[in-house]
Amino acid sequence: MEESLKSRIILILGILTVIFFLFAVGSCSSVSRMKGARDKEMASRLDLEEKMSKYNQDKSRVEEKLKSTTQALAEEQAANQATKKALLQEQLVNQSLKEELQKVTKLKEALEEDLKESLAGRNKSKKR
Repeated sequence: MEESLKSRIILILGILTVIFFLFAVGSCSSVSRMKGARDKEMASRLDLEEKMSKYNQDKSRVEEKLKSTTQALAEEQAANQATKKALLQEQLVNQSLKEELQKVTKLKEALEEDLKESLAGRNKSKKR
């Protein structure tokens, strides 16, 4: 009976050993899969951080470009306003000069009339 008890204990221990071995192999396999998933997640996180860093750099560059472009636009608008004011002043000066020219032309015509009348009066007095 002792023999049969020993063989049963050995059999039970053998079966338990096989079961524990299978659990150990399954556990190692599970850990290996988890480690692979963690490595993939870490790699994707690093990629995302790298992309985010590039995005932030591009964003900074674009913001600087926008700032300089906005400043240039403001300068151009100021120059445009100054040019409009200068053009308006030139138009006013031109209008004033046209009015002066018309006055001078009228005076010239009046003087020519007076001169013609004076010459005509002189010619009449010489004929007499």
